[in-house]
Amino acid sequence: MARYTDATCRQCRRAGEKLFLKGERCMGPKCAFTKRPVAPGMHGSGRRRRISDYGIQLREKQKAKAIYGLLERQFRRYYDQASSKANTGFGLLQLLEQRLDNVIYRGGLAQSRSQARQLVTHGHFNVNGKKVSIPSYQVRADDLITAIDVPEEVKIEKPSLPGWLTEKNGGVMMGTIATRDQIETSLNEQLIVEYYSR
Repeated sequence: MARYTDATCRQCRRAGEKLFLKGERCMGPKCAFTKRPVAPGMHGSGRRRRISDYGIQLREKQKAKAIYGLLERQFRRYYDQASSKANTGFGLLQLLEQRLDNVIYRGGLAQSRSQARQLVTHGHFNVNGKKVSIPSYQVRADDLITAIDVPEEVKIEKPSLPGWLTEKNGGVMMGTIATRDQIETSLNEQLIVEYYSR
């Protein structure tokens, strides 16, 4: 699967807010957005024009793609899956939150989603005792995710887990599917739905 390989911090500067794509680096003074909180490019620090409704919707979609580390075709597939549900925007967020790389990141087993993605690809995680090496694997309720042979340098302190995850047997278990108030994100999913419904 293809992935974004350009400068990661550029995406935060384009979005106009921290997206926490690099883990601990985003918290410290080395964060590119802290140093230069303007849009990238030679006209980034100049006077900004008013953004159209379409531009606002496009930026929100691009922000969601950057946060979850997806390209357009895969993101569109998630949207098409979610469109069969009653609330398309919330359904989309649920599908994105159930990705294995995201659950590992939310469970504190990796510093960022990109690191979680790499660890999954290298076969460092089991789901219910079976090795899974696909970052987009959809975790279901009562699935137990455990780490195997994770290098010492990537182990970090466990943060407070979101309400839909619990710690069990040294791993992370998804108790229930997340509700909207349990998904900690600055995304406005309604704008994404409006973008694809044009």
